[in-house]
Amino acid sequence: MLRITDARTGEAVVAAPVRRGLTRVQAHASGYGAGSLRILLVADVLVRALELGGTPVWALLTGGRQQAELRSGATALGMHPFEDGQDLGSGVGEAQILHVVGEGGPEPDGVRIAVAGVEGAVPDDPAVLRLALLSRPRTEPVRLDAAVLGEAGETLVRWRRAVADWARRPSRPVPDPVRGRLRTAWEDDLDVPEVLRVLRWVEDAGPELAPGARFETYAYTDRLLGLDLTRDLGAPL
Repeated sequence: MLRITDARTGEAVVAAPVRRGLTRVQAHASGYGAGSLRILLVADVLVRALELGGTPVWALLTGGRQQAELRSGATALGMHPFEDGQDLGSGVGEAQILHVVGEGGPEPDGVRIAVAGVEGAVPDDPAVLRLALLSRPRTEPVRLDAAVLGEAGETLVRWRRAVADWARRPSRPVPDPVRGRLRTAWEDDLDVPEVLRVLRWVEDAGPELAPGARFETYAYTDRLLGLDLTRDLGAPL
């Protein structure tokens, strides 16, 4: 069961208190830039986590300036489409509304998920930006310098090549202990950095973890991360 910290109270709340009930995830972002894209990215990963748990989700974007540019940037980063949430009332049958906001930004009624700011320009490679932002806790500021972006780019290249290699071996299911570690991480306040640490452990695990199991683990986890880790399947190694 996914629990998320409400920035208003500092307490953890159940993200989807009614099983199978519709949950609205509303991102509040205005003006194009890395900080606004980070707000949308947190909302996107939250949507993915809820859907993986079987919760129907309604994703919306509320803001003022440069909404077209923001939506274009979100699409480039592989995010789910956001509907227009401006001046929207309660939806029919909603069980929960989760507001994703920048620190110091809007203060809507309801559960608020705060996202720290970003320093630096949006890089040319959307996948590199996505991984760089996912690698830091959402409550910590991010500086998009050459070291951070370089590390994210190298990791993406290495993981995509590894996934393509593992896919050539017989498939094996995701080991139950690994699946449990992954779900425990993202259901604990959407701890994506811990999810990435589990993937690094899988990458470096010894021969007791079959290549096919590593492939399925990465493919399964990418449903949350949205990094297109299977992109190089079938490409020459």
